[in-house]
Amino acid sequence: MAISTADFKNGMCIEYNGKLWTIIEFQHVKPGKGGAFVRTKLRDVKTGRVVDNTFNAGTKFDSVRMETRKMQYLYNDGADFNFMDNNTYEQEALPADVVGDTAKWLKENDEVTLQYAGDELIGIEPAMFVELEVTETEPGFKGDTVQGSTKPATVETGAVVQVPMYVEIGDVLQIDTRDGRFVKRL
Repeated sequence: MAISTADFKNGMCIEYNGKLWTIIEFQHVKPGKGGAFVRTKLRDVKTGRVVDNTFNAGTKFDSVRMETRKMQYLYNDGADFNFMDNNTYEQEALPADVVGDTAKWLKENDEVTLQYAGDELIGIEPAMFVELEVTETEPGFKGDTVQGSTKPATVETGAVVQVPMYVEIGDVLQIDTRDGRFVKRL
């Protein structure tokens, strides 16, 4: 579907120069002299890179329909990560390079959101907070109560997280997947 700069909305996905871009922000500008234009910040859907672009008012683009699907992570068979649609029970296998860094937050049976632009998978988003068990960490020492001191801990998915000194092996932690930050011990 063709749209013009007058139809821009934050979060909209457009095709420009053969790539898919999400509009982060835009501003219509009407200078005293010359034609109106639109100043935009666009995020490359594949790489996440943000660029500033200016378009003449009325420039036409192809709009790309964005869709999200909730799916359940089933297992990793060594080559692919397998997901299931909870409504249709269809399974989808995605190669490890597509899953990327998200893999370190995936635990079997967790729900994830798969994001599509048209028919193309553009991203996998884990739950904002995950609960993972500590499998490896250095023991804390009695009397080591310095405020704010942390140590690395490896959780069951293989991710390494900075945690407070009191966290021990076997503790279940809540972790923020947006930045890999320890939230609390459960």
